[in-house]
Amino acid sequence: MTRFNVPARGDVSENNQAIFDNLNKGLGFVPNLYAYFAKNETALGDYLTLQNRKSTLKTKEREVINLITSQINGCRYCQSAHTALGKMNGFTDDQIIELRKGSASFDTKLDALVKFTASIVENKGRATQESKEAFFDAGYTEANLIDVVMVAGDKIISNYIHNLADFKIDFPLAQEL
Repeated sequence: MTRFNVPARGDVSENNQAIFDNLNKGLGFVPNLYAYFAKNETALGDYLTLQNRKSTLKTKEREVINLITSQINGCRYCQSAHTALGKMNGFTDDQIIELRKGSASFDTKLDALVKFTASIVENKGRATQESKEAFFDAGYTEANLIDVVMVAGDKIISNYIHNLADFKIDFPLAQEL
């Protein structure tokens, strides 16, 4: 069986070492997902640029997308990371579980967002008409729709990387559903 290892700082290029240093400065550590990207000369920088792009969506809305996408794709790493980030952004444990299950009874706008995102991911971009109408009825715009796809795409990349490489999860493990 092929084993996938997370590289240490000394195992990556000088460019990626500089990114590691910035991550250490900002986060206090280099998450294993980011370190794994550094096995490729440009992937880590490219991924961080995508992840940190400006968005029409608020941070909490992006976490909704991250949580449901990671749940649908069965990525335990991202479920765990975004459970921690969701808590940092004001969601309760119960709200996070509800979002991962595909609804948000505590907020009608987020409910439309989580259902729309689930429909996008489950149907490979062919969201149901009902989920699209609810999304727009909740006050979202076409610019928001584009950002939902961008955030979901970002998360799909990281979900697939972890699902393929299955390296150690370095966040508190999220509850299994």
